[in-house]
Amino acid sequence: MTAKQIIESGQAILGIEFGSTRIKAVLIDPDNKPIAQGSHNWENQLVDGLWTYSLEDIRGGLQGCYADLRRQVLEKYGVEIETLAAIGVSAMMHGYMPFKGNELLVPFRTWRNTNTGAAAAELSKLFQYNIPLRWSISHIYQAILNGEKHVPEIDFLTTLAGYIHWQLTGRKVLGVGDASGMIPVDPRTRRYDSAMVEKFEKLVAPRGYGWKLSDILPEVLTAGENAGCLTVEGARLLDVSGHLKPGVPFCPPEGDAGTGMVATNAVRQRTGNVSAGTSSFSMIVLEKELSRPYEMIDMVTTPDGSLVAMVHCNNCTSDLNAWVGLFKEYQELLGVKLNTYELYCNMFNMALKGDPDCGGIVSYNYVSGEPITGLADGRPLFVRSANDRFNLANFMRAHLYGAIGALKIGNDILLNEEHVKVDRLTGHGGYFTTPKVGQRMLAAALNTPISVMETAGEGGAWGIALLAGYVVNNSRRLSLPEYLDQVVFAGNTGVAVDPDPKDVEGFNVYMKNYIAGLPVEKAAVEFKK
Repeated sequence: MTAKQIIESGQAILGIEFGSTRIKAVLIDPDNKPIAQGSHNWENQLVDGLWTYSLEDIRGGLQGCYADLRRQVLEKYGVEIETLAAIGVSAMMHGYMPFKGNELLVPFRTWRNTNTGAAAAELSKLFQYNIPLRWSISHIYQAILNGEKHVPEIDFLTTLAGYIHWQLTGRKVLGVGDASGMIPVDPRTRRYDSAMVEKFEKLVAPRGYGWKLSDILPEVLTAGENAGCLTVEGARLLDVSGHLKPGVPFCPPEGDAGTGMVATNAVRQRTGNVSAGTSSFSMIVLEKELSRPYEMIDMVTTPDGSLVAMVHCNNCTSDLNAWVGLFKEYQELLGVKLNTYELYCNMFNMALKGDPDCGGIVSYNYVSGEPITGLADGRPLFVRSANDRFNLANFMRAHLYGAIGALKIGNDILLNEEHVKVDRLTGHGGYFTTPKVGQRMLAAALNTPISVMETAGEGGAWGIALLAGYVVNNSRRLSLPEYLDQVVFAGNTGVAVDPDPKDVEGFNVYMKNYIAGLPVEKAAVEFKK
């Protein structure tokens, strides 16, 4: 069948993912190949000291993204999307969306916020388990500690993916991977850890709220389970043109970490992936639990419930992009005609000519706070001494190193202290868009071969589409790792770049300077303009 016939017959599968700066929709055929895409750009806002997106922006972004997909399908194939085989929704993980009925009680507080330090520290001690700042349980407990007036009114707490799924299907559910970023999940039961839920409920019981945590959390589902169908109201919300019909089945909504694992075929034990874009995180699927909790390492799960060690960094390419944007302005001032992709390729490849240690130059990419290095707020800094080898190649290399510097700190614990075994580590995201450059830098940082697949560029929207396909196209009843290995990727493991010993040594020198200079970054944060 042609792509047009697949769409006309309702056999296409839709994946939608809400990223930090772009909402993306991917339409795939029954063979899991993308046949159409749509997107919508958006940005978070700093409101009253908190990073947030408004409910109007969320709903409007969903509609704008789908409208762009519909337009692309009309232009390319000359047909309307009337129905679909399945739909999946994913979004940036964690954060805080408390509801009373359909009313969002406070603006969506994103993963980027670092105001939950007191709550996270107390809960980590209570649970004997690392509870990150951005997890939903940290946000709700911080709101309790702050005495926020909305807390007694809460009757439902969810993530961004869970909210969108609820609006489209009427079901208050969450995929196990995203659920593990609300409160820890027990990998044996693949449900919220009952002991931790009980401890939290006892902790807040004296406050006399009319809710219990177990009553306000979404139901947990694993990959492959049916998570409801598109309702009449959901169809109207998604497709304002009115062409899309209700009744389409959904997979469980997931976080962007889970969809990244799926998109890189990294859900099997001893595999992992690194997502590097606005933020960065690495995910390594473990064979066994770590020897102890680490503040820098989050324990989450794959979409089918396997235990994962996650190193999450709030910052990655935003500062790097800002510098490339500055060079683009200069290029335009000179009247040089070069598109943005070509500029990035030229600038990234220039970094390969730099010294392995960047000539002593250091970059801190902290647009926002960075929990990995203990910073509650951020100030992007470029630091050099008079004797450093300051040239364009070292300048670019320092920013590429700096973009994954915090990521290296967390992964050094996993690889060097816990001796976690990884057979394959796959990179995806904007950091890897220029061929081989980002791979080489990350291989040096982790001293591990890094693979990149051609399909990884499709990102999390493709990953959640694959999970939607897993619900309706898994007639052989394969496990998720089997389904990805045999049906989706068919043995494709991507193209690997091995670490260069000189790059590894240079990156280690760079990190010594990076860590030694952190007091400079802390001083910049403490300085008030």
